[in-house]
Amino acid sequence: MHKTLPFLLALTLGAASAQSAQDILNRVDSAQKNVKDLSFRLSGSANMDSGKQTIDLTVKAVPAQSLARIQFAAPDALADNVVVADRKEVRQYLFLTNQITVMPLDKATTQSGLGNIDFTKLSNPATLLAGYDVKLLGTSGRAGQRTFQLEAQAKGSSKDSTRVWITEAGWRPTRVQLLSSGKTLADLTVSNYKTNSGLSAASLRQLPKSAQIVRP
Repeated sequence: MHKTLPFLLALTLGAASAQSAQDILNRVDSAQKNVKDLSFRLSGSANMDSGKQTIDLTVKAVPAQSLARIQFAAPDALADNVVVADRKEVRQYLFLTNQITVMPLDKATTQSGLGNIDFTKLSNPATLLAGYDVKLLGTSGRAGQRTFQLEAQAKGSSKDSTRVWITEAGWRPTRVQLLSSGKTLADLTVSNYKTNSGLSAASLRQLPKSAQIVRP
């Protein structure tokens, strides 16, 4: 399976500001509760087998069903490929071969090459980082527009970590970094973030009916 990228929330601040990493994640999770569907763009760069590559993809999700659809625009090798992930499996559509590779979620997660990221949790950093030890690295910006930088270390592993930048203006991610053994695997910016735009589970699951199904 190609290395795919996997990786996401409106809450008004009270008088008290977030004081810890867990407090920030709690606010993100609270903001997520009213989200029926969401979409966003991830763009930046990633270090793949063939070297540094430009990454440009769109994520669409229905959080209540742990359903995510990832569609690639770049790199060229992955352009027009689509990944659909739910609680049970990951279906990856390969445009060049017109094939759909179907794998159990746990197997696809461990083979992604990106720190065991679960594709279905990209829509909510609080859920994505639940299996990590998370700390607050820093805060920037003024009140109401602050950005919190979190670092999450995989539990039981000193190799993989994830850095997420969260803005308090909507309690959503603005940037994600994936690291392994001190090296940056991916550095991605979150943009075009939309919620409750009427996305359906059926539209997210849709893949070409003519494609051949492959189960490795």
